[in-house]
Amino acid sequence: MEGGEARALLRKLLREHAVLRGDFVLSSGQRSNYYFDARRVTLSAAGAGLVGRVLFEALQDLEVDAVAGLAVGADPIVASVAVVAGLAGCSLDGIIVRKDAKAHGVGGRIVGPWRAGLRVAVVDDTLTTGSSLLTAARAIEEAGGRVRGAYVLVDREEGGREAVEAAGYSCHAVFSRSEVLGDEMH
Repeated sequence: MEGGEARALLRKLLREHAVLRGDFVLSSGQRSNYYFDARRVTLSAAGAGLVGRVLFEALQDLEVDAVAGLAVGADPIVASVAVVAGLAGCSLDGIIVRKDAKAHGVGGRIVGPWRAGLRVAVVDDTLTTGSSLLTAARAIEEAGGRVRGAYVLVDREEGGREAVEAAGYSCHAVFSRSEVLGDEMH
């Protein structure tokens, strides 16, 4: 399957399975008449490999050692990209960032094969305000990593990209809201 074909199939899966209609309160506190539940795709047998492949290809021009994201939305994305990278013979690890440090075990907020100095791309499923990406980026930098950019599956086009870029990070989306919703936007 070519990269463009994988992207088209991923868009179709997101459109058919991840777009929910109704009255929703987003994590930002904003209300919306639609919700992207990307986990319906990122955790599916049909979607997990596509997510990993499409994002792995998007990261090829960025020199990174790992992908990282804030638990729970980014977990399946991080794992999918790491698996695809491993199958391609590439050493691109996955890192999970907890919202809060764990008080037991080894503690901390960073989970995975962490070492200071890692060059990291932060990832997430949906971008609204950018707060999840920025929280993950700050935690990575506080632990001694270097954030090289941010990548999301769907940009809701509600100011998140601008917030991430204003914080000094490049921000890339596989799809915009309009690409996924198409004619359903109104």
